[in-house]
Amino acid sequence: MSQTLSEKSVTTAAPLLLRERRGAVAILKLNRPEARNALSEGLIGALQQALVTLNARSDVHVIVIAGQGPAFCAGHDLRELTAHRDDGDGGRSFYSRIMSQCSQLMQAIVKSPKPVIAAVEGIATAAGCQLVASCDLAVAGASARFATPGVNIGLFCSTPMVALSRNVSRKRAMEMLLLGEWLGAEEAAEWGLLNRTVADGQALAAAVELGAKIAAKSPLTVAIGKEAFHAQLETSLEHAYSYAAEVMVQNMMTHDAQEGIGAFLEKRSPEWKGC
Repeated sequence: MSQTLSEKSVTTAAPLLLRERRGAVAILKLNRPEARNALSEGLIGALQQALVTLNARSDVHVIVIAGQGPAFCAGHDLRELTAHRDDGDGGRSFYSRIMSQCSQLMQAIVKSPKPVIAAVEGIATAAGCQLVASCDLAVAGASARFATPGVNIGLFCSTPMVALSRNVSRKRAMEMLLLGEWLGAEEAAEWGLLNRTVADGQALAAAVELGAKIAAKSPLTVAIGKEAFHAQLETSLEHAYSYAAEVMVQNMMTHDAQEGIGAFLEKRSPEWKGC
């Protein structure tokens, strides 16, 4: 995968993605603080690979995505995009590749069998806002701000629109997309982009705490539920109920459902086996 010369020098000094573990919760930190964690080609690739790795680990139940430094993510790297204007095709092939790659990343988050939580401090703009909207849950510091400001620079936030319009109402989404104005954390929570706000500097801790609560559940049951949630959203009401009923039947046949129900009736803690 190609990288810009400036990114190669950054990569030599520090990885594009920092990784931590807190119990069954894995933390991925975007590590381009000097660029407000903008999604360069290299960083997108690093996130994609990290998700593949973590999805395969049975000891990881939840994934948290955060940003190193004062910003969560400033969207696509505009300097990297601009540098490719000098390509023979004016940048078209690179732009096609980077937009496709970013879209695949957002879909990988949705399709991950593990819940993914965004921990936001500072700004989350354009594709950074898209990243927040793509996660299953999102927690933000009180001073965090969100925007899809592409319209202000002649580049409508069309791909962020996909995730945004699946989180907030149509008119709220259009307001953000057409005006390109800042949205505070409190409003973002009211509009449905966030689950909760916390004191500044506490978003990561709050996300990990939330993740730990989820990690205590049966990982199989959580994976079944996450997949079913997204699948039924794209169908008619009748089909959604038919599909969800079959999922419930399949879920009932698992060991963890039998164990969980038995533990509840016997007033004891369940012992999950993930099967």
